[in-house]
Amino acid sequence: GVTGVQTCALPISCIRAGTGLCLIVWSAFAMADTHLLAPCPDSPNCVSSLATQADKRVAPLQVGADRQSSLKKLESLLGNLPRVDYDVVGQSRIQARFTSRVLRFVDDVTFYVRDNGVVEVRSASRTGYWDLGANRRRVESLREQLSEQDTDDRTSQQHAFGNAEHRV
Repeated sequence: GVTGVQTCALPISCIRAGTGLCLIVWSAFAMADTHLLAPCPDSPNCVSSLATQADKRVAPLQVGADRQSSLKKLESLLGNLPRVDYDVVGQSRIQARFTSRVLRFVDDVTFYVRDNGVVEVRSASRTGYWDLGANRRRVESLREQLSEQDTDDRTSQQHAFGNAEHRV
């Protein structure tokens, strides 16, 4: 059982329940510190823009020109999708939970937004061995919706500019 808190050899405190827990806590700390996404497991139910294996790799999302605009666009999209809950974690990360319509499976999707607006993404199933390609389809659908959102933004800006010219 947990008997107290001790300082690990690593520069953080962890619960004294064995070295394994200390390393897990350290790994989570190191992951946040270096802005990396968790690696995909060996099972075929995860994709990531940081994966090195071709079968798990997806391209990062090109969303906005900088971190703030990308976060804003991601939040706008996620807020309008059904069965999606999300939390903004810090200044550069969004953790979302997508729930399937029928069987209510929950998939975790993590977005890390770089300073230049590029979004690293990881989508993984919580349960099951194989996702039948659901996570890859989700990321590609998000990419398409973000692209459409960007096109809609440019079109409305052009219309607003065009209307302003007619008023002059």
